[in-house]
Amino acid sequence: MEALALAILLFVLFAFIGAYLRSPTIKGVRGERRVNSILDRQLPSGEYKVFHDVTLHSSQGPTQIDHIVLSRFGVFVIETKNYTGWIFGDANSKQWTQTIYGNKSRFQNPLCQNFKHTQAVESFLSLNSRYVHSIVVFVGDAEFKTALPNNVMHLRELGSYILTYRNPVLDTLCVSAITGMLSDHKEGQAMRQPH
Repeated sequence: MEALALAILLFVLFAFIGAYLRSPTIKGVRGERRVNSILDRQLPSGEYKVFHDVTLHSSQGPTQIDHIVLSRFGVFVIETKNYTGWIFGDANSKQWTQTIYGNKSRFQNPLCQNFKHTQAVESFLSLNSRYVHSIVVFVGDAEFKTALPNNVMHLRELGSYILTYRNPVLDTLCVSAITGMLSDHKEGQAMRQPH
């Protein structure tokens, strides 16, 4: 009888752990860590500054930005999506569709979501929109079933995509000032977090 109770307890425990690890929040965190790793490995640290998990205020309230990459070649605002299955969408749809074994679920068009992020970055940094580049990166094994814009990609394409921007648009003084603004903002953000 004790063995059966232990087996049931272990089954329930593993079921809870499995559900926790599959939760959208945990999947999102794991996806963002994978992007962090790629950005740190593939972008030369002397030319690129990377900021993770930045919350800025916009006209619609606070907005959480997964990654901001700063360089002389512009500011890259990256939205991370950790999805599997088939992905259907286009630049102009309000929602995209994820299909896994015939089960369909809809999610907000990440390009629209990231547009709000780029607007917040432009406003916070007082930058012209032509210097701010939106990127949506999928870190799961999602398969795109519709043609998507060039700035929507799989994780393996992220570093090389950013490195295609080779025309300097910001001078080193501007990059240094923006680095200071984002660093100060992140420090202030950390101080406001409950410990």
